[in-house]
Amino acid sequence: MEIEGWRLMQPRRFVIADIHGCCRTFRKLALERIGLERDDELYLLGDLIDRGPDSKGVLDFIFDLRRQGFRVESVLGNHEEMLLLCTESLGGMALWMVNGGLATLHSFGSGGAAAIPGRYLDFLRSLPEQILLDDFVIVHAGLNFTLSDPFADRQAKLWMRDCVVDSGRIGGRRLINGHTPVTRPLLEDSLKSDRILLDNGCVFSGEPGLGSLAALELNSMEVCYQENIDC
Repeated sequence: MEIEGWRLMQPRRFVIADIHGCCRTFRKLALERIGLERDDELYLLGDLIDRGPDSKGVLDFIFDLRRQGFRVESVLGNHEEMLLLCTESLGGMALWMVNGGLATLHSFGSGGAAAIPGRYLDFLRSLPEQILLDDFVIVHAGLNFTLSDPFADRQAKLWMRDCVVDSGRIGGRRLINGHTPVTRPLLEDSLKSDRILLDNGCVFSGEPGLGSLAALELNSMEVCYQENIDC
């Protein structure tokens, strides 16, 4: 990945999808593979937690980067929402557990979602459903273009799989999302479309074509991969 030349031109803008508790992989991608600098912008596509072994470590790393002056933002993912719902009611506990929630509880040494320290829950509650850049919309899953306002469907932003983008209805922007794991060829093919699919299924390292965390630099449209080193 050729990224050095961009340092002298303008701040780099990176997007990383679906870290899913893979803290060591995330750290290596951010600090070593792309060499994140304080002038850079880093956007995360949600699903920071669950499945992988160290969800707490992922959030701590984000907090550490911010304390050091790095510009890091994330949207809300469906896994964050499942956790937050379980702080209000045990009704969603079964769904969260089958989707990797137990790994998150283990990483915190916690017996339940509501027992996770408040600073982490406050951070997850603060995450927006979308981030609008001049040229891109950043969202976890998708947008519902059957509605007059594609941003009005919260369920679509967190859970949608199939999404046909009408760029003209989102200010000529292109959509970037994670949520649905795709192989590297499909990911790279999507870079030419109005819907960029950035989840290479980092946590699914045993499945063909998956198993890496991807960082897309928006100015150069170059992708940098880091294979999973957590699990």
